[in-house]
Amino acid sequence: MGTEQIRRWQSGSLAHGVTDPFGQGPVPWLRGEEQYLDDTGHVVPWYVDLAASRGDDVGPGGHPVHPRLPGPRSSDDVRRQIKGFPSAGAVAPGEAIDFRVTVDPPQQYAIDLYRIGHYGGDGAAQMTISPRLSGIVQPAPLAAGRTISCHHWWQSWRLQVPAHWKPGAYVAVLTTGDGYRSHVPFTVRDHRPADLLLLLPDITWQAYNLYPEDGRTGASLYHAWDEKGQLLGESDAAITVSFDRPYAGAGLPIHVGHAYDFIRWAERYGYDLAYADARDLHAGRVDPASYKGLVFPGHDEYWSVPMRRAVEAARDHGTSLVFLSANSVYWQVELEASPAGEPDRLLTCRKGRRDARGRTALWRDLGEPEQQLLGIQYAGRVPEPAPLVVRNADHWLWEATGAGEGDEIPGLVAGEADHYFPRVPLPEYAERILLAHSPYEDACGRPRHQETSLYRAPSGAHVFAAGTFAWSPALDRPGHVDPRIQRATANLLDRICKHV
Repeated sequence: MGTEQIRRWQSGSLAHGVTDPFGQGPVPWLRGEEQYLDDTGHVVPWYVDLAASRGDDVGPGGHPVHPRLPGPRSSDDVRRQIKGFPSAGAVAPGEAIDFRVTVDPPQQYAIDLYRIGHYGGDGAAQMTISPRLSGIVQPAPLAAGRTISCHHWWQSWRLQVPAHWKPGAYVAVLTTGDGYRSHVPFTVRDHRPADLLLLLPDITWQAYNLYPEDGRTGASLYHAWDEKGQLLGESDAAITVSFDRPYAGAGLPIHVGHAYDFIRWAERYGYDLAYADARDLHAGRVDPASYKGLVFPGHDEYWSVPMRRAVEAARDHGTSLVFLSANSVYWQVELEASPAGEPDRLLTCRKGRRDARGRTALWRDLGEPEQQLLGIQYAGRVPEPAPLVVRNADHWLWEATGAGEGDEIPGLVAGEADHYFPRVPLPEYAERILLAHSPYEDACGRPRHQETSLYRAPSGAHVFAAGTFAWSPALDRPGHVDPRIQRATANLLDRICKHV
């Protein structure tokens, strides 16, 4: 397969990636240049480590590491050297999670399990490693219209999550004997009380998933392919996508790094975090009202009705809400069981298709604009990073940050932006303030602005909306860290955790 074809099937990730200028952030198995040509002349994604060792007998923490050939090299969706997905997005300590893996050509492979955290700046710690496993070529993905599913793949390995494992964001790193690698993210969730509940946006991650990025069959809620291998837009994209499939490319979701940025920073400074994912919130597996605050650390665009109702009820009960990105609660979605009867494995969003009343699936089009929850709402893309301009610098959020009125924080308005819409209803509030007002130009050169919002509900709950993709990366992303944003976020979380 030539370089030109490789570029063609990579275009799906590139099409999505233009809204995320930050990459994934530091984790120990993701180092090296952003993109390079391998020894066959193929373009290889940035998450391959050119300087990776050939394998050691003992890895971090004394865990064994299997010897590997030079590389490792990133698996792709054309040859499917190694790809996999989990039976569930989140499990509790003591429960089991199954992995379904395809390996081509069939050979032995291993699964390293990592937990995301600060860990002295490494970004993750290796928890354990599987025994050597015998890989098989699983059947080709099934297609029902634009919906692609691998629910018929055989189970490959079961992990019984040890009871002593800390809840958190985990990644299974799959590596073949000849050095190809892919990833499977999952969550170990909490049932214990904690100050803050971190909710990982797995529903939004799946909406962007174009697996398989093969130039033929893959589809997301944004893109699909035509018979010539050209990437099509939303009008031709999938309406329903399945969780029963790997993530495209190297197996890490687009925008996953935003969540990892917050996790590294928050765990470094000792915040009491519980963990769950968006489908846990949807299914009622967590009680959000039992926490002082809910944190949505990254791009969290796709919400079901049960998710929104649960969060609204928590706010009205006194639980604070922290949205550290932009374009949240934008599309309304439905979750359904898989063909095998497993609940919440199919994600449906009708997007451009209108109902009998002429409405799309936008929350604002359905009569519930996101501003009624967030205090601001999505305004558009930001083609080039712009400064965040501080407003109301005497507010406690900016206390001890060194930020003054009108100060500019470089690059903090990026990716996408929110602002206050004067003609859109606001939520009920006891106090409300805008903490940034930042001009930028859209792709057509027209003047736009971003805003950061904070309001206090009648219940006493704080609701914060950063209004930009760049807030979480400013907490712990090399090259993007800003001490003012770190301190402002600490001011916010400290006040929430102390119920001030």
